[in-house]
Amino acid sequence: MTESHYLAVWEFHVRAECVSDFETIYGPGGLWIQLFRRSSLYLGTELVRDLERAGRYLTIDRWTSREALRHFKQQFVAEYAALDQACERLTESETLVGDFESGGHNNLATDLSTNPRHFEGFGESRR
Repeated sequence: MTESHYLAVWEFHVRAECVSDFETIYGPGGLWIQLFRRSSLYLGTELVRDLERAGRYLTIDRWTSREALRHFKQQFVAEYAALDQACERLTESETLVGDFESGGHNNLATDLSTNPRHFEGFGESRR
């Protein structure tokens, strides 16, 4: 059993002319990640792009706990607010989808890759 983590999921509708800037700022090594990395309790961010709706993105911010993110926002309130304000021009809308917790269960991909039972019959014809 693995430890559960807190996830903050945000939805963004990005202005067409700002997609490149948005991906740079919110993507790997971007300004948001640089700011979050100032906390040892930050675990990472994933930026995902909707394949069906141009300009729609989700960010999934991973923290050790909800309290860890709250503490970070208190500690870096000025920096967070300044970056948030600077990024407003990039989007038409920004919505908190929700606060989530990872299941606290084993990683399915790891379980599947290490359990030979999952591959029994793989590639065999089923007539």
